[in-house]
Order: sequence, then C-alpha cells, then structure tokens
Amino acid sequence: MLFSFYYTEKIAILMQNKSPLMQNIEEIEEKYKEVATNAIIDGEYIVPGVMGRMVNKTKSFVNMKSFGVFNEYYLIFDNVKPDISLEDNKDKIIKSGHPSKKEIAYLLEEGNQAVEQYFEENKIVASLLVTEETYKNPSSFEQINNDQKKYRNVESLLNKNNQNKNVCYVKSLSKEFCRKEQKYLVEETFSLNSSNLVEAKAKLQNGAIVFIKKTTPLETIKLFQKEVYFKGLEVVSLSELIAEKK
Repeated sequence: MLFSFYYTEKIAILMQNKSPLMQNIEEIEEKYKEVATNAIIDGEYIVPGVMGRMVNKTKSFVNMKSFGVFNEYYLIFDNVKPDISLEDNKDKIIKSGHPSKKEIAYLLEEGNQAVEQYFEENKIVASLLVTEETYKNPSSFEQINNDQKKYRNVESLLNKNNQNKNVCYVKSLSKEFCRKEQKYLVEETFSLNSSNLVEAKAKLQNGAIVFIKKTTPLETIKLFQKEVYFKGLEVVSLSELIAEKK
C-alpha cells in the first residue's frame, strides 16, 4: 500500500511537470526571482537585510489549474531568507532600516499631546513609546512597550490585542534587559528636537529612524515632514521599517 501511494505521487508529479501550464510557469519563474540582500553587521549594530522571493511552482500550478488558465496574476511566491539575517542576530542593535527601502519611521516620546494629535489628524504613521498608564486600545499608533517597572503588564496588554511587535528601545530600557526579553533592539538614527532642524534634514535618508522628543515644537515637526515629502520618502511603522520581509 505504501509503495502504491509513493508510485501514485511520483506519477502525479511527472504529469504535473509535463503539463503545458507548468511549463509556462517554469518559463517565467526567473522573471520574478529576487535575490535576498544580506543584513549588514558593524560591531554591535546591524542593518536588517531584505528577503528575496521565488515562485512556488507547485502552489502556483494548483492555483492556476483551479481557474483552468495560465495567468501570471495567480502566481504564488515564497520568501527567501538572507544568508546573514536579523533573525539570527537579534542581539545586535538596529539603528536604521535597509537603505534600499525608500522609507523612514518616526518613534515618538510620549507626553506631547499636540504632536500626537498632529500625527493622528494627518494620518502620519508613527510608533509611540507607552507605559501601562498611557497604553490605549484602540490606538492610531503602533505602541512600543517602554515600561520597565510594569513591563509584564504592558506585554500582556499588547499580546491580548495582537499588537506586540517585540521592539525594545535601548535608550530607555537597557540593552541587557532587551536581550534577555529576546526583542528586536532598536535605537534612533538621529533625534529631532527644538534646536537641530537643519542638521536633522541633512541626515534624512532612506531607512532613517527619527526619534521625536516630547519637547520638540510642533512647527519643527511640520517643517521636517515637508522635507520627508520633498525627498519622496514613505513614512511606515518602526516594525515595518526593520522587517526583512517585503
């Protein structure tokens, strides 16, 4: 019986490979292949890599066969992990996203209601450092656990609402604490404050993590955001910026 199942499976694979549909898929798979980009490690710091992708021929075949037609729209892809990956080096500190991503992320220090309101009203994506007292559900921000005293309580809240991105800001919580909790260790590329607008605009580039202090004037943030638009950068959440998955 086992031999029969094995033989049947081999025949099915052979017939699949001879199918004109599968041959069409094989002809175009190289067109969609993307090579993974390795993470960059420099001492205790790391720039996350970018996953590649390849066509999953079997799943694509099954998907197209159900429609009875070859159509590149129905291709199914698998991610390809970089040889040097953030996932294997979570003890390193992330200071920026990969420069191939035309994106930046804002990390907000809590305590400036006018700034938070500005981001909400203008639908600008941002990640917000929170404690148990300031955590909200729902929230328009990606919330990052920043409460070392009641860390477990905030973790429970984030997990309960499927909001935990496992990001740890090492300027507030110690590196040793973050590593012990097996989180992604993050610090900013640069800070934006009341006196460094010109310098911050000059530093703005692909992958930047911009920390906004609670004392930063709203007008400074508005002027900085204009520079973001001018450079054609997309603002994404911190977890999205550091993710290797596309």
